[in-house]
Amino acid sequence: QAQLAASGGGLVQPGGSLRLSCLTSGSIFRLFHMGWFRQAPGKEREVVASMSSNGGITYYEDSVKDRFTISRDNATNTVNLQMNSLKPEDTAAYYCGAGRSIASMRNYRSITYWGQGTQVTVSS
Repeated sequence: QAQLAASGGGLVQPGGSLRLSCLTSGSIFRLFHMGWFRQAPGKEREVVASMSSNGGITYYEDSVKDRFTISRDNATNTVNLQMNSLKPEDTAAYYCGAGRSIASMRNYRSITYWGQGTQVTVSS
């Protein structure tokens, strides 16, 4: 049974915006650090953004700083990724993941739970 459910991908023109959401169980949301990863065809999965379980620590990959914002909604056990000023190079399958340590959020191999991918395509 899937522990995380990702949604919100789609086709958008360069410069546009999308909002990804990842719904999870209350226990995972409270205890695990959460993040978003992406994988383009032929490339390794990479971290895009992550947030600690208490929301106090965030990390952004350099190419998305000042464009993407990760947030946690405690009322709905949801982690969101607001993506603005999208570029063609942001095209990829995006995955939400939950990890047991802050360090694990930097390495996709250390993630404990995965959601299904949601495709983001940035093209004119």
